[in-house]
Amino acid sequence: MRPPPFAFRSPLPASRLSSTFPKLEERGGCNLIRLESADSTNRLTRECIRNLTQTVGELARARPALPLILTGNHRFFSAGADLNEIAALSGPEALEFAREGQALMDAMDNFPAPAIAAISGYCMGGGLDLALACAGRIAAPHALFGHRGAALGLMTGWGGTQRLPRLIGKGRALAMFTAAEKLHATEALRIGLVDAVADDPVALALSALRSAA
Repeated sequence: MRPPPFAFRSPLPASRLSSTFPKLEERGGCNLIRLESADSTNRLTRECIRNLTQTVGELARARPALPLILTGNHRFFSAGADLNEIAALSGPEALEFAREGQALMDAMDNFPAPAIAAISGYCMGGGLDLALACAGRIAAPHALFGHRGAALGLMTGWGGTQRLPRLIGKGRALAMFTAAEKLHATEALRIGLVDAVADDPVALALSALRSAA
């Protein structure tokens, strides 16, 4: 089952996107963070970023820190930042928003235990930045990856321009950024954007983390 046609703008205001974001549970000796929003696109609003940064920070300070799995739902890992919210930001607010996003990505990048993104459906823009900040990525067969900001005159400020070239090479990353290219899971696996493709990415992530323990 493929995800529905991708729309950048959420039909819901940012204030209604993240009231329960994120959800945390312990499963098989690992912490599972499930991204959630009221419209199911798991957009990374400012509230979402702050809540997620706080959650990741608390898990990192635990002794011992358990391995971490980050996932979404069947149709969306994350659609990235919400454009309606971004459009309303002033210059100083936009700078602070970029810094908050960078702080979240750094928290994931520096997490003291293995962190895996288990990706189903769309993983776009800031959502891809978040997946790139994890130590590993496992995708469902219908997963779709992209940095679509160039099509809208935007460029990520959350570290993706550094992490993506390191992972797949400068030329391939440049194509994704400048051409707003979208990749399906099989191509993402071929170029090294993801480590594995599985019908149940969470189950494979759990198995991999248990094997590594």
